[in-house]
Formats: sequence, C-alpha cells, structure tokens
Amino acid sequence: MKRRLLGASLSWIMAITPAGIAVAQGASQPPIWTVPPISALPNDRDGKLVRRGRELIEATYAHIGPLVADPAKRFAGNNLACSDCHLKAGTKMFGLPIFGLFAKYPLYNARSGSEVTIRDRVDLCMTRSMNGRAMPAKAPEMAAIVAYIKFLSTGAPVGEELPGLGAGHMPELDRAADPERGRQVYAKNCATCHNADGSGFRRSFPRANPGYAIPPLWGSDSFNDGAGMSRLIAAANFIRANMPAGTDYLAPQLSDADAWDVAAFVVSQPRPHKTDLAEDFPDRLEKPVDVPYGPYADGFSERQHKYGPFAPIREALARLKAENKAR
Repeated sequence: MKRRLLGASLSWIMAITPAGIAVAQGASQPPIWTVPPISALPNDRDGKLVRRGRELIEATYAHIGPLVADPAKRFAGNNLACSDCHLKAGTKMFGLPIFGLFAKYPLYNARSGSEVTIRDRVDLCMTRSMNGRAMPAKAPEMAAIVAYIKFLSTGAPVGEELPGLGAGHMPELDRAADPERGRQVYAKNCATCHNADGSGFRRSFPRANPGYAIPPLWGSDSFNDGAGMSRLIAAANFIRANMPAGTDYLAPQLSDADAWDVAAFVVSQPRPHKTDLAEDFPDRLEKPVDVPYGPYADGFSERQHKYGPFAPIREALARLKAENKAR
C-alpha cells in the first residue's frame, strides 16, 4: 500500500489489528480506521437500511432537500449533501468523519446544555449545516442515517478515540485571522472550484435537482451562521487538512497562516441566519472561544471570538472557571 508522507512516496507494510485499525509499521502518523465495504453487506433489511443511509449522506438534496416532490420530506433547507462536509460519505480521516461516533451517544452537549442522542446530533446538522428542520425521531430517513453511522462504527473499541476524527488541530495564530488577506488566498486557491462569489457549481445532470458538484461556501444555499463550519477553528483546520480538493492531511497544500486567513474570509461572508442563537450554550463558560455570536461571559468582543486571537479568551475563561469553583 503506497501513500504520500509530507510529499514523499513511502511504501508501508500495514498490520490490521482486530479492532480494525491499520497501523503503519515504524511510522508516527495516526493509524487508519477501516470499515467493512458497504458492497459486502447482504441484501437484507439491515443491509438495505445502511445503503439507504449512505445514499442520504451522499445525495441529501435528492431525498430530503427543499426541492423534493413530497413537501413532508423537505427536511434539508439547502441543496447541499452531508458529504460536502463529511467527506467520502463520512469516511475520510480528518474530513469530519462519522465513523466511531455511534457508541459515544448519548453524551452531554454544551451547546444545548443537555444530554443528546445520536438522533439529536443528526438533527443539529439538519437545522444548522443543512439550514433545515428536525426530522421526526421515527422518520425512515433518520433510521437509515443512524444505521449508516452505526455501520461505520463496526468494531470500534468502546471508550477509545478513533484516529482521524474531526479535522485535526494545527497551531493557532498569535494574531487575529485576516479575512482581507484570506480573500487573496481564496482567489488563488479556491475560486476556480467554488466560484469567485462562493456559489459553487451545480451538476449538469438533466434532472430537477442535480445538487452541487462543488458546494457553495456562502450565500442562500449554504450552511447557516449556527453551523459548526461557520466557526473559524473548525473551518481553518478542515481547510488545512482537505483543501484544495484532493489534499491529504499528511501533505497539506496550504500553510497554516493561509488556512487561517482564507477560513476567516469564508466565515466573514453572508449566509442564512439561524434564529435563537442567543439560547445556545446556556452555561456561557462552556462556550467555545470561536463561537461568533454572543452573549459571552468573558468580556471579549464578538469580532475577537470570530477571528481571534483566542489565547487571551481561553485565559479569561480559565480564570472565571477557577473563581466559580472557589466560591
């Protein structure tokens, strides 16, 4: 098996552990989580449900998007696909994968201030990233998506963090991210695919709603301002690990500074507004430093929460938490 490592070609001898983790012998990069091929599933009820879940992840717009024939099935409010953010149908390392997540739920969610189930978590994506509405708990589409997430967690060791989850963690800047500098990075590296105005490119397949070949990054058909990708840290790390298209996290094409600044440019652009954002994070001390909307408990401005630098905010929150604990 051959892969690139920091631009070099290296042949690895792979060892597959019983838990399904492929480890490169003698290498220091994270091991690779593998899942059973979906094509190997039997054509029974469970196999069909998992395949349906993958279809919903890959072509969300075609099944529950705003243009589907049945108004009752219009759960997504834009024409994106879940796989626009959860790359390779949720299986790409550091491409916001959804493997290994099933056993983590239910868990406490600071944004809601309560325990959430895996279904609740799907609905958070539906109401924010997809700018739509929650699905009924017994909706067949919900059952299919949950079945697919569970399938991707096949063999995952309970209580262990699988390698490659999230979008990685690169060093933060000691300055505010610069959206104007990011505009130049975008024009050079991103506009060819995502369009100069961030509107993406629709597929040319002749049907009522072919979806996007390249998703929009802002505008009326993009994620709303309550989505995780509207936050700088999430966006910058995702961009660094995955963009331009085809980038592997082992060989990023953008510098850290370019990724931070182009992410700042993207999150600075207009997008749909989600109402009731002020109700998020009822415990203000648990609010992540890059949430770009108030109210806040730390006294820093909304602009600094949006663009950084974040270290002073973390220090202030740590002091406030220590003071609360001492009372």
